[in-house]
Amino acid sequence: MNIQTQWLSIIEKCIDFNDIEKHIEDHYQKHDFLEIYPPKELIFNCFNFFQPDELKVVILGQDPYINQGQAMGLSFSVPKGVKIPPSLLNIFKEIKNEYTDYEYDIQNGDLTNWAKQGILLLNSSLTVIQGKSNSYKNFWTEKTDKIIKYISENMENIVFVLWGNDAQKKENLINCKKHKIIKSVHPSPLSASRGFFGNKNFLLINEYLLSIHKIPIKWNN
Repeated sequence: MNIQTQWLSIIEKCIDFNDIEKHIEDHYQKHDFLEIYPPKELIFNCFNFFQPDELKVVILGQDPYINQGQAMGLSFSVPKGVKIPPSLLNIFKEIKNEYTDYEYDIQNGDLTNWAKQGILLLNSSLTVIQGKSNSYKNFWTEKTDKIIKYISENMENIVFVLWGNDAQKKENLINCKKHKIIKSVHPSPLSASRGFFGNKNFLLINEYLLSIHKIPIKWNN
């Protein structure tokens, strides 16, 4: 498992890595015919693109994609060339609504460019069984909650983006006096038309970053 060094010291305060190794071993003992996603080396991928003091935004997802070749350890993101999932496509459409000159590459759902700008694309569950959504929710919830709470308690002026009911349940972990919380319904096709489209979340993120004298996010993929 690859983790950027300064993040490693933080994550070690929240997670016992022996538990993760056992989690993977147990999975393949029980499900030798089903993969675990993402691959082991990408489980903590979201922590590899910037230093903790460069963190600007946390976009909280639910769990990794469940189909082969999709999950890459970044919430909502898929590798370039993989068909863009519906929720991510709606995210791109909303950015276009907010920034009329924005153009997105329909062949590229890789959000690494966002991560490199200080966005932590964190899923509540960092692994999933092939084809089975939320299959490791019980294993991961307490662990990732500790990471969210650590960020809230030890950093300042972070934008937490909570889309949908599951993400919004994490609001009680975040000190709203120290951080900016942005909420809306999930970008899923099942809910996007009920408040995700038109929510101005991406403009709000950048307005807040500018207000605290930080460089705004360039949303191109």
